[in-house]
Amino acid sequence: MKSIILASTSTYRQALLKKLGLPFLAVAPNIDESPILNESAQALVMRLSHAKANALSAQYSQHLIIGSDQVCVIDNKIMGKPHNFDNAFQQLKSASGNKVTFYTGLCLLDTETDKFNVQCELFHVHFRQLSDAEITNYLLKDEPYQCAGSFKSEGLGISLFERLEGRDPNTLVWASAYFITRNVTSTPS
Repeated sequence: MKSIILASTSTYRQALLKKLGLPFLAVAPNIDESPILNESAQALVMRLSHAKANALSAQYSQHLIIGSDQVCVIDNKIMGKPHNFDNAFQQLKSASGNKVTFYTGLCLLDTETDKFNVQCELFHVHFRQLSDAEITNYLLKDEPYQCAGSFKSEGLGISLFERLEGRDPNTLVWASAYFITRNVTSTPS
């Protein structure tokens, strides 16, 4: 198996690879993550996933680079990381009582062959009705300001949900364990 480079320094992404028992090196890709005008959520995460992997390809020849990106969509509006309490509060207020769709793009780039596989995994979260006090209390406890959707499903965020729909709940944290284990040991095509 080729050496794995994770194009991210996210502790959540690293934790999943560790859980899967895969050795890797985490490296931050420096790319512009701005969306293109009228770009769909799916196109955005797939483009950024590939860009993140590709940004490290010159540095790491003969490696398998994993790039990824995630956004959530609430009422047809793409939401990224909130970065602060006020933005997170507004995101959760919008999510309250609604279905939120998470788009997780994942790119596996084999730098020896320049072949890559980019996919997008969807996961739906149905939020229960949340009061302002519940949102505030949650944000102060979990501080999910670097998480798309303003919650940590691996933390207290799970208490905000009514139900979940999707193939792999790991997708909420980062990526489908199914996709990674199915693809990481073979050359992407």
